[in-house]
Parts: sequence; C-alpha cells; structure tokens
Amino acid sequence: MIHRPLLGADPEDNRRVLQQVLDTVPAGKLELPPGVHVLADGLRVPGGWTIRGSEIAGANGGPPGTWLESIGTTGHPVLHIVGSDVAVSDLGLRPPPADPGEHGGDRGTAVTVGEYLYPATPEWIARVDLRRLHVERPTEKHANCIALMGAVRDVTLHDITVRGGYTGVAVHWGAVGADVSSIEGPTYHPHHLTITDLRVSDAIEGFYLSSVHDVRVEGACLRDVEMGFRLLPGDNTDRFVSSPVVGSAITIADVCVRWHGPRYAVRVAGWGRSEVDGVVSVLRYRDTVIRDCVLRGSGSAESWSPMVVERADGVELRDNVFETSTSSDSSDCCIRTPSV
Repeated sequence: MIHRPLLGADPEDNRRVLQQVLDTVPAGKLELPPGVHVLADGLRVPGGWTIRGSEIAGANGGPPGTWLESIGTTGHPVLHIVGSDVAVSDLGLRPPPADPGEHGGDRGTAVTVGEYLYPATPEWIARVDLRRLHVERPTEKHANCIALMGAVRDVTLHDITVRGGYTGVAVHWGAVGADVSSIEGPTYHPHHLTITDLRVSDAIEGFYLSSVHDVRVEGACLRDVEMGFRLLPGDNTDRFVSSPVVGSAITIADVCVRWHGPRYAVRVAGWGRSEVDGVVSVLRYRDTVIRDCVLRGSGSAESWSPMVVERADGVELRDNVFETSTSSDSSDCCIRTPSV
C-alpha cells in the first residue's frame, strides 16, 4: 500500500501523522510531498517500509526536494530504523543540535540503523538501503549524522551527502548492556556493508569503521574535515565474539580527503582498551586494504602525520597519495594525481 500523508505547519501533528503511518501493519510505501516538513521529534521506522521524498531527487549531490527537520530535544534520530527490509531515498534530513557524549554515537543523528547498547539479545537488522540522502547540521559538531550500530548487516549507502556534524557515517559494534562498563557479551559486529559515493564536508570526521568485517567503502570525497577516516578495532576488539571473521574482508578505496586537524587525516589501529576492565587486546586484520586514497592537508599540532598506523598488522596500504597543503587551499580534493 502507498501512503501519501498531508503535512502542515504543526510539528506535533506532522510527527503524529507520520508515526501512525509507520506503525501500520502490513508495511508499505511512504511517499513524502515536496517542501520542508518540521517534526516535533524523530520517527521509528519498523521493518518492511520504503520511504522516499518527492521526485525532485537529490542525485549526484544535488539538493532533494523533500526535507524532514526535527526540533526534538530527546536525542532520538530523525529516522531510527529498527527493522529489516527498509529503503529510504530522495530525502533531506536536518537533525536538531545534540550533544550525546562519548558513548552516544547512535543518538542525535539524522539516521540510525540498529543500536549501540541493547537491553536484551537483539534480532539482526538486514537489507537496509539508503540512497540519495542529504544531511545538514552545519552549526554544531557534537553528534554523528548517520550511524550503523550493532546487529546490522547487508546495508547499502549510496549517493550520500553530509554537511556538518561530528562523524558523517559512524559504523560501530554493539552489545547487550546498560553501559559500556557492564558489557558481558556477546558483541554484535556490522558486516556486509557497502558505502559508495559518499560526500562529507565541514565535519570533524568523514567516517569510521569500528570492529567490523566484510565492508567496502569506495568513492568518497571528504572535504574540510579534521579527520578523514579511521579504521578501529573497537574498545573490546573481538574478545566477546567467537567468530574469526571480525577485522577481515575490509576495503577502503578511492577516498579523497582535504583535512586540517591537529594530528592525522587517517588513523589505522589494531589495539583497543576495554572499558570493562582496562585490558588491552589486539585485533588481527585479514584481507584488509586501504588503496588509491588522496590525503591533502597538514596538521596543526607539533607532531602530525597524514596517516597513523598503530599495531595494525594485516592491513595493506597501496597506492595512496600524501600531499601537504593548507586548509585555505581551494583545489578540489577529488581530483586524482598520479600515485607515488
């Protein structure tokens, strides 16, 4: 069934109308009209739904014709995807200012798929497709913009534009626990993810991958960011999961970065310190490559490097380009130069 709700000037009514549609069983298609629609708070998206904006689509970085703007103060994502077989496309999203703290990476976002901490054993969320989305939060840098967290797999992000915020796309393991110091396991590690044609500007960081496997990021332009991207093992690396595949089959390719942060454009780390007991462990990467990336910029601290690698045996670095420039350099970071 196709739903085309009428939206107006009242943020409470807009949220109520849309959430009532999304709570409809069976799920169907939600087609949103052109314009900017203000919501009193975010929406929970159950499994099976297709949500799309107007036909004036924001393809190839162009602005979409439909925007959802949340003014909520709860920290709920504008769209929180909590079920499988969901597609969202042709939509602009404006989350409100939020400061969820160090362990609130799934809070205050434009889109969150999954959770960081679960009250009980979760079901996996699978087959989620996000494409031709714009996220704007240019005036604040405290919350992430898109988060893929915990028990999520078979997720595709394509043609995504982000302006502002802390991390453009945050991909992080999850676990059952009330907080990070009480995790007992098992942990849940995002996998079978594809991220292509990603554009992030004026953010703290373009993207990060924390304790994942079977992930491909290819074709990204990260401009005017303090950090380009990080490949991380997670605070607990793989200590709570018996599967040997965590840290394997990861490709990051054709990413251009124009950075101006204090220490690095890219960090690749294999060690993590558990917040449960402080134990340091090392994740062994396998079949993992970072290739054909261009890193332009320089650090502002006394000690800096375009790429920092820390105990990350098993990560292949191939045909990456490092160029020193200032943050005022107006050249397009996505224009490739010959590798050295």
